[in-house]
Amino acid sequence: MSQRQLAIHGGPKAVTKDPRDLFRWPIVTAEDEEAVLSVLRAGSMSGTDITRQFEREFAVWLGVPHALGCCNGTAALHAAFWACGVGAGDEVICPSITYWASGAPAVLLGAAVNFADIDPQTLCLDPGDIERRIGPRTRAIVAVHYLGHPCDMDRILPLARRHGVRVIEDASHAHGALYKGRKVGTLGDIVCFSLMSGKGLPIGEGGMMATSDRELYERCVAFGHYERTGVFSRYNAVENQITRENLKAYAGLPLGAVKHRLNQTCAAMGRVQLKYFDARMQEIQNAMNRFWDLLEGVPGVHAHRPPRGSGSTMGAWYAASGLYRADELGGLPLARFCEAVRAEGVSASGAGPNEPLHLHPFFHTADVFQQGRPTVVAFGQRDVRQGPGSLPVAERAREFVHWVPWFKHDEPEMIKEYADAYRKVAAHAGELLAQGKG
Repeated sequence: MSQRQLAIHGGPKAVTKDPRDLFRWPIVTAEDEEAVLSVLRAGSMSGTDITRQFEREFAVWLGVPHALGCCNGTAALHAAFWACGVGAGDEVICPSITYWASGAPAVLLGAAVNFADIDPQTLCLDPGDIERRIGPRTRAIVAVHYLGHPCDMDRILPLARRHGVRVIEDASHAHGALYKGRKVGTLGDIVCFSLMSGKGLPIGEGGMMATSDRELYERCVAFGHYERTGVFSRYNAVENQITRENLKAYAGLPLGAVKHRLNQTCAAMGRVQLKYFDARMQEIQNAMNRFWDLLEGVPGVHAHRPPRGSGSTMGAWYAASGLYRADELGGLPLARFCEAVRAEGVSASGAGPNEPLHLHPFFHTADVFQQGRPTVVAFGQRDVRQGPGSLPVAERAREFVHWVPWFKHDEPEMIKEYADAYRKVAAHAGELLAQGKG
């Protein structure tokens, strides 16, 4: 039997080695366990002392003056929208291909989401599709650094400033990523991170908001952290973090009527994870770049990463993906290509990414406030709903974006086997085509 025969046709698999811990994540050590246990022993899960330490360390790591721990990234985004002035009848601009939390919290504030298309190379918000969407009630642009790839901030920021619109960075996939030498999250007005267990910086479950704008910080505190507004509670006796007169009157109650406090077991784990994050991130970068370098020039298979020498990086490469070009392989569908790669032993291979949000009923017909009409048009805003065919790149993203192995360690021999699997399938695409495109 030929060693080059596709495994899906009975040949040997390209991946033969036991991956061991190649993909294990998060990396949890005795130091993490002890940090969490110390919180449990002290019974201080609902306190804020450890969380505030984590916030200070995170702010230093990111390079901004203010950070605020939240129970999850969705809560951080919810607060950020309100802090940026998003309210009933307003609009926000958001890419259609992203996790739902990048836009849905705005609907809870009575706003509409005007979805924009994505760039087919970066998979991020297409700057060329933004300006035509800005209207008199647009309050914010959500720049999602999708799957770790930095947005084109050089085009987004001047556009937002010209129209007086806030820029919310959603860096939930892009922990540690750089945009032309600067960390993502330090470019817009405010940034939100998800820190759940599968993300690049995993703390169990949690989120983080960060900003250089003190007013935005205080508004986020006032929205969901009532225990930091100068009111003593059984668990918290912290300094009043509210200095704005227009917020002081509401001390003791969160203006969002929500509780965004981060559980301190997660904050304790976060402090440990942050201590080792840069080194672990560098190993991931080395491994992922090695994988894509090995596939340089293979038809149909293209890296989803910034160009070399650009000063931009993918950070921890959350949800590592590739860009598939079916025309380079005779029109072989992505699903068939991925099926053959999986047969070679690459379980991570599969079509992605998120479904286009602009087509989801939530953003068309959901009556969140039970007013008898869709919430996205319930407060006098213009109707920005879009149907099939309106965002062509987003709507075909699942035809050319695919998951690839997300290596956590730089193991050259193992990584080469995984790259060989993709190379092998690409070389035998004609055999797969001969069986039809189904």
